[in-house]
Amino acid sequence: MRIASIGLGDIAQKAYLPLLASWPELDWVMCSRQADTLADLAQQYRVAHTAANVEEVLALNVDGVMIHAATHAHPALVRPFLAAGIPVFVDKPVAQSGADVEALFNLAEKHNTPLFAGFNRRYLPLLNAHLNGQRPEDELGSPLLSLRWEKHRHALPDAPRRFIFDDFIHPLDSINLHGDMNIDDLDVFAQFDEGLLARLDIRWHRDNSLFEASMNRQYGATKETIAAAYRNECYFFDGFTRGERMQDNQVAQLSLPDWTGMQASKGFEAMLTHWFEVVNTGRIDAAITARSVASHWVAEDLVAYCEALRDNG
Repeated sequence: MRIASIGLGDIAQKAYLPLLASWPELDWVMCSRQADTLADLAQQYRVAHTAANVEEVLALNVDGVMIHAATHAHPALVRPFLAAGIPVFVDKPVAQSGADVEALFNLAEKHNTPLFAGFNRRYLPLLNAHLNGQRPEDELGSPLLSLRWEKHRHALPDAPRRFIFDDFIHPLDSINLHGDMNIDDLDVFAQFDEGLLARLDIRWHRDNSLFEASMNRQYGATKETIAAAYRNECYFFDGFTRGERMQDNQVAQLSLPDWTGMQASKGFEAMLTHWFEVVNTGRIDAAITARSVASHWVAEDLVAYCEALRDNG
């Protein structure tokens, strides 16, 4: 399998390159406009095939493309590969607006080519091992009664679009398990500091389940927690490597094996496994695509809501 990595910046170097370097039977292509970075990383990871632009990647007959460039560059990079029938993985957010995201997924459908949105929190091994409601296709055990996802940062208020699309979309998508969240059904709370969005909370219910997502970017520390409740059973996760299960008034400690690496604990390893299955089959489940599109559209509607709230004082 020949896979191209386009964009070799911070997220690629931290999360993806170490994994790809050890992936079995992978013929790897690196692409970047930064010649020095490209040369250094190609040497470090012993990658024989490199490219400086999209045209050079297309000429190398790749089976799939992974795009880790800045968000504003995503559409221009994604389109030529979809048009050529080459499956594309792209980091979230897929684009900077709901309309651009939907246009890219429509293009993927037109060319019958998978477009894979990189939401790593869908693949967290500790959560997926214990929460039977983390993925809606799982029907084991008691139904999920509530899910609360908090992702906080310290001293980092920002413009609503950057706040929501670049960061809040993580907890938003993580509670959009069924892919049918709609702004009209949400209870929204927003706090501003000197015109910048400082906190955002959303709350909604589906059938008999309550879902909440919260981000405070004036928190005391960078922190992410997840709480889930079932009938007479609940879970709390402080990050992605440890947690607690509470049942029958007993508390059990949960953790990943000590040797689990960062890429695995944060879901990147399982996500890449799924992505390579998509490349091999040339197909992606329609429900996954629907969830990705819906999460971006809710993000877009939340931007509009927060901007109007800010502008109207």
